Amino acid sequence: MIDLLKARAASPERTEHAVVTFLNPYSYRIARQHPALFRRFDVIHYDGIVLAKLMRLAGVSVARTSFDMTSLADEVLSGAARDGRRVFFVGSEPGVPEQAAETLKAHFAGLQVAGVRHGFFTDDEERSAFIDELVALAPEIVVVGMGAPLQERLLVDLAEAGWRGEGYTCGGFLHQTAKGGAQYYPAWMDRLNLRWLYRIYDEPKLIKRYTIDYSIFLGLFARDLLAYYWAKRK
Repeated sequence: MIDLLKARAASPERTEHAVVTFLNPYSYRIARQHPALFRRFDVIHYDGIVLAKLMRLAGVSVARTSFDMTSLADEVLSGAARDGRRVFFVGSEPGVPEQAAETLKAHFAGLQVAGVRHGFFTDDEERSAFIDELVALAPEIVVVGMGAPLQERLLVDLAEAGWRGEGYTCGGFLHQTAKGGAQYYPAWMDRLNLRWLYRIYDEPKLIKRYTIDYSIFLGLFARDLLAYYWAKRK
């Protein structure tokens, strides 16, 4: 797993025609269960201070990067508005991506939203039909927030169906934007890297993720790091 993260570590500049995802301590375990899926991504960012710092033990020094307004989302969407590149948002419950898109259009003057869709499909046929429609529409940027690994599968399948553009997974970004506006995190909590604490306050159901699931992550990462060091010695 460490080798995969090193191989897909983010380059300093964004690349067109690339699919990009983000790993945090929660989704790290999911990635370990689906390594072939995550190998199909061009870039994997380290979403969270903890994972970014731990990866330094493997010789990778890359800053924490998330698809939210404190990080990459601002760069991607402001660039899209400036360059006239169309964005399609997929994910969350019905009504949420519509509200998020309206909020982002108000925040980024000139942002062109090619369309939105919630993240639920009744069956594989409906999902396949949507992918075909999106390929035909050909938006330059697609942002998908369906939770791992569903969001990763959709982006990879979209690219393999012939779509060419920048694709980003975004986790809870659409939900957060629809609920809290373009600037979801209080500025002082962002400065102090307390975004995780604000998310627990805003979504108490995440307590398990930040306690039990993150504890499991530390054990898995330690195991993977030891295996990585052992393989290097051999």
